[in-house]
Amino acid sequence: MVPGKVGKYSRSVSIIGIGATPFGDTGQDPELEGITEGEFFGAAALMAMEDAGLEPRDIDFFYHGSANPKFFNNAATPNMQVAEWFGMRGKGSVHHSEACCTGYVALQQAVNDVASGAHDIVLTGCVEMSCGLPLPGKPAHLRRPLTTEDMIPDLEAIMDRAYTRALGSGHIGQDDWIDLYRTQYGLTDEQVDEVLNTMSYHGRRAAALNPLAMFRTLFEELAKEHGFAGPMEYLRSAYNPKTTQYLRVTGNAASADGAACAIVCPTGMAHQFKQKAVEILGIGSSCLELMRPHNEMEITKEAGRQAYEVTGLKPEDIDLLLVNDFVLPSQLLAAEELGYLPRGEGWKWVLEGRTAFDGDRPINPHGGRTSYGHAYGASGMADIYEAVLQLRGQAGAHQVKNSPKTAMLRGFGGGQNCCIPVLRTVD
Repeated sequence: MVPGKVGKYSRSVSIIGIGATPFGDTGQDPELEGITEGEFFGAAALMAMEDAGLEPRDIDFFYHGSANPKFFNNAATPNMQVAEWFGMRGKGSVHHSEACCTGYVALQQAVNDVASGAHDIVLTGCVEMSCGLPLPGKPAHLRRPLTTEDMIPDLEAIMDRAYTRALGSGHIGQDDWIDLYRTQYGLTDEQVDEVLNTMSYHGRRAAALNPLAMFRTLFEELAKEHGFAGPMEYLRSAYNPKTTQYLRVTGNAASADGAACAIVCPTGMAHQFKQKAVEILGIGSSCLELMRPHNEMEITKEAGRQAYEVTGLKPEDIDLLLVNDFVLPSQLLAAEELGYLPRGEGWKWVLEGRTAFDGDRPINPHGGRTSYGHAYGASGMADIYEAVLQLRGQAGAHQVKNSPKTAMLRGFGGGQNCCIPVLRTVD
């Protein structure tokens, strides 16, 4: 791969407001029943404005992202269709879609906008209703459950099918990187299973304390309910079967409905607003087609290189890491690739609890995709929401213990797009 060039922003940009809805299933959760995509995005946008102490009239421009608006919401121009929900009628806006990397790209686009001087106050957000599909010819709040038969043809659209076979016969990569790691460092299948179950366990511990998380029932409770001696015995049982060579049900992302938004402005203006500002120090990015072997590893390496180069930071400067882990091993593997955990040793740190939200090297303190839930295009923005809360010290019961000042987020989506922002609190 040819290294990408990345430069510093022409003016510093900071996050001054954040908002997020709960992640859940509008078809199953009574508290979310009947909510539409416009209401989800609008609620998150208004929360971000309130967080910053702003009104809709103060926003110059907004970005709207979702992984697949036509499929999930039957909308071709969703940015214009939702603008009424948060007072942005007539304002300039753009919709974009980068699969599950959409939320990270949403931040990147807003930062580039403000850094260039085009606008001063920009709202950026993402929404996805990935638990169901719209009913043709019916109002937006009426939906039906999403089935595997619906999803597989749509997933095939994430690769170039001119020179590859369909997704079912191709290389999707759930086990690709963890199998390489297991072979490289001599782990047994049983050790891999223990590491992944431990990550599931600690993710659920964090999610249980997070009011926005989709799954908050502790594995201790599920173990007791089904007659097991403890949570790890439950996680190794037939109640948590393997879906691939290594992944179990609890290692796969749980589809969710939800939205999250952020507001950015020049750092020089950030002191005017309600909250402690969080500066975006830099963003690295890389894309590589899905059929390339070990593509997640390769693009994480390149985007991480750019992020460290543009910020001048080293891995030891990072206090908190959030990883898009719709494939659970990515937590460990991306952390090692980025130097946040020691290469070949991170799995031991997982087993020691050091990567849990209350450990000394926390990863995904909101619960991760498997417990917090995965609203596809919106999940990256939910990671940004979580990182800002943690950097402000406002995460409540799941606040990490190391008083973080600098956070890195490894975004990944569509099996081929990686975006890595680095955030730091403004003194």
